[in-house]
Amino acid sequence: MNLAYIPSPSTGVIHLGPIPLRGYAFCIIIGVFVAVWLGNKRWIARGGKPGTVADIAVWAVPFGLVGGRLYHVITDYQLYFGEGRNWVDAFKIWEGGLGIWGAIALGAVGAWIGCRLRGIPLPAWADALAPGIALAQACGRWGNWFNQELYGRATDLPWAVEISDGPNRIAGTYHPTFLYESLWCLGVAALVIWADRRFKLGHGRAFALYVAAYCVGRGWIEYMRVDEAHHILGVRLNVWTSIVVFILAVVYLVLSAKLRPGREEVVEPDRGPAASDPATKDAADDGSKDGAKDGAKDAAAGAKESEDGESGPKTDATAEGRTEATAEAKTDATATAEAASDGGTEDAVTADAEAAKTAKKL
Repeated sequence: MNLAYIPSPSTGVIHLGPIPLRGYAFCIIIGVFVAVWLGNKRWIARGGKPGTVADIAVWAVPFGLVGGRLYHVITDYQLYFGEGRNWVDAFKIWEGGLGIWGAIALGAVGAWIGCRLRGIPLPAWADALAPGIALAQACGRWGNWFNQELYGRATDLPWAVEISDGPNRIAGTYHPTFLYESLWCLGVAALVIWADRRFKLGHGRAFALYVAAYCVGRGWIEYMRVDEAHHILGVRLNVWTSIVVFILAVVYLVLSAKLRPGREEVVEPDRGPAASDPATKDAADDGSKDGAKDGAKDAAAGAKESEDGESGPKTDATAEGRTEATAEAKTDATATAEAASDGGTEDAVTADAEAAKTAKKL
């Protein structure tokens, strides 16, 4: 007899009058909010605007839910289209059944649409959201606890989960694989955050690291599960999926690091490095204006000195001196015009006009 175990809820639904409140749905919703909250903080830290992550999530989340459900229904079609089954149950998402592979794949399509509408690079957005997705999975897995699903082999360990009699399940204590995956996802989130700070991951590499790390954990956790699943060469389908996706993620990490090293400097079109700091921008503008004004004054002073040089007798020496003064004045006028042009202000035009007058007088 097992004296210590994790009890399962007697029901996964609480009725608030005629409205059913389902634990599975609450876990999914909490996960979405956590992912958007953390993603928003990371996006702002990268130089993005507040609210951008949520705006794109409006596209990504619905696509992800549909994709997750489609993957589950397709890979476990016998649960909905077999003999004695009701195909309408395929739409009952609140009863559980979301495949993370389909959720990420179709969710990426929704995110791509949202990013295109905002003119934002999808890899940068995915990097910001990567650890948040792992935290969302950690929260969502507790929805399986409410539904008493996704457990492993029978065990008498103190942290075993108690499962009651029900459709397609036998009462007993089993490995809480939902808990194992939840804890693993917390570790993945911490890994991605640490690696991103340490190596400044960019161009989708933080997201690829999340995918690769998650696949490692999902692979060994799948071996412990005892729920019905399709097998290929004696191995569960999701294990094969984990292997393939892991390889693709690692290949992307390696190739991306070689082809596009470093991290994006600008993640939103109108949030460049200078625009993100108003004080710096104002100081630069003031400096360029002052430089243009000083340049104009120097040009005027050079013109006056040249005029003074013309008042004496026009001897050869004087003519030679005048020629040298003229050359120096022209040089100063040209330098002034170039400095004013670099400042990028309206005073640059004034400096050019003064320089032209000086050259004409000379």
